[in-house]
Amino acid sequence: MILPRDSIRARLIGLAAPLTGVALVAGYLAIAAILEDFITGRFDAETEAVADALIAGATIGADGRLAAGPAPADPRFEMPLSGWFWQLTQDGQVVAKSPSLFDNVLNPPEADFQGGPGLGPAGEPLRVARHAFTLPDSASALAVTVTAPRAEIDAAMARLRRPLAVSLAVLGLALALASLLQVAAGLRSLDRLGRDLRDIRAGRAEALPLPGVAELRPVAAEINGLLQQNRAVLARSREHVGNLAHSLKTPLAALDNALPADHPGHALIARMDRQIGWHLRRARSSAAPRLLGQHTPVVPVIRDILLVLGGPIREAGLQVEIRAEADPAFAGERQDLEEMIGNLVENAVKWASRRVRITALSEGERLRLLIEDDGPGMSDADHARALTRGTRLDEAGPPGSGLGLAIVADLAALHGGRLALERSALGGLCAALCLPGIPALPKGAR
Repeated sequence: MILPRDSIRARLIGLAAPLTGVALVAGYLAIAAILEDFITGRFDAETEAVADALIAGATIGADGRLAAGPAPADPRFEMPLSGWFWQLTQDGQVVAKSPSLFDNVLNPPEADFQGGPGLGPAGEPLRVARHAFTLPDSASALAVTVTAPRAEIDAAMARLRRPLAVSLAVLGLALALASLLQVAAGLRSLDRLGRDLRDIRAGRAEALPLPGVAELRPVAAEINGLLQQNRAVLARSREHVGNLAHSLKTPLAALDNALPADHPGHALIARMDRQIGWHLRRARSSAAPRLLGQHTPVVPVIRDILLVLGGPIREAGLQVEIRAEADPAFAGERQDLEEMIGNLVENAVKWASRRVRITALSEGERLRLLIEDDGPGMSDADHARALTRGTRLDEAGPPGSGLGLAIVADLAALHGGRLALERSALGGLCAALCLPGIPALPKGAR
């Protein structure tokens, strides 16, 4: 799985990976250094033991010359050029040495030191221990030198480095897996919060449940507060709209009743009434285009609208067909859906010759509605003009204000959808309405 760079998971994993790598490398170097000190210390202890044994066995003869005691019983000092060497010197002259040196001698530094670097007869690296010592009845400068091959120390270290590196690599993989599991478990609550928000947006829930982690509870509480405030603002806006409608329409109705039946002002009053209705609908929708957490089944709304339009449908002898896949739902309030479908179906009933077809399709998170008729339709050039407020393309046709399609287009846009006019397969007009819908949940999903 490839994570985007701005992902929290990517940032956490990207931060943990180099830190873990640096810690493992530092651990490897530290442990390797400790092991090397331990191994070289063990070799130094062996050379020191041999040096102590040689010093303890050394004696001064009657002629004043240094004589070595019994040779170390370690067979490594017998093997030719094994790197395990010893020698005794008196006043800088070699008086005794290990058989492994053959006819060679060691040239250690003059200063005493334990476990220092040096070179053997063939230039091989050695681990050298040199000590000056004194014996009774001798004023000579006595010294003992014992060496161990550096190659054996390196080989011992190599045998330990391999399993150490493998162990730390396995530990690194385990830590990486643990980091992934930790990040996944830690962000699971955020994923759940995202799903809960999608449920609210889609209309499957009205509020967020409080998360199980303390850090996200204030966030969920604030979001729930915003949702509640959204509902309160919408309710107040609609109340004001209703009051405005009453205050405007009542005087118009009184004026209309006061005029004589043949007065030309009736037409002007009717036009003003239509304009007020249009602007009030738009004001109501603009106050809050969609109340979060709402959803409306589509088919019952269609059936209710057809029931209201039953009279004109029967008078025109129309056949109305409803096609709906599954249970399509609108992610919004019922009255907005009624407003849009009602205008489109009413328009189709006015212009249809014999057939009206209404199709509702659920396409993921989108709802697609098609209202078709077999009427005269309109040309492609007139489709855009028909959506302009107050425009009527056929003044001789059925009565109307020219506001219906514009109202639907405006409401659809406020919900993030759109209205398009197309040519219907029935021969007339097809009004294609695309709106936010409720995606169908798989079985067993929350």
